[in-house]
Amino acid sequence: MESKLSFLLIEDNLIDQLVIKQLLKKMLFIEEIYITNDGHEGLQWLRDNKRINKPLIIILDIQMPLMNGFDFLDAFDQLDEILKKEVQIYVLSSTLDPDEITRINQNKYVYKLLNKPFPIEEFKKIVYQENTL
Repeated sequence: MESKLSFLLIEDNLIDQLVIKQLLKKMLFIEEIYITNDGHEGLQWLRDNKRINKPLIIILDIQMPLMNGFDFLDAFDQLDEILKKEVQIYVLSSTLDPDEITRINQNKYVYKLLNKPFPIEEFKKIVYQENTL
């Protein structure tokens, strides 16, 4: 059965990429998982795939080289509204910094902050509540 959602993982750590991809496949039966290594690649992927024709869930790391998650969110704000309307962003971070946590929680594009390691059971409940997979 094909999912009604696509997933974009923006994460620089190769081990986290592999683990999260396998968890999404095994626990949510998702096959359409795209991976980029930083915010620049994530933005380019969005521009190149704006006609994906299904809702997109982004799982975004905050601490990355080149373009971190905060810079990605700032740049995402500048994208075309049509491109942004079918996107849900979940930040996945290990930060304990209260300022960063506040900044993440106050961002209008962030649906939810998830703590590393990837809490697949919590994520599964949220995704099933909000979307029909």
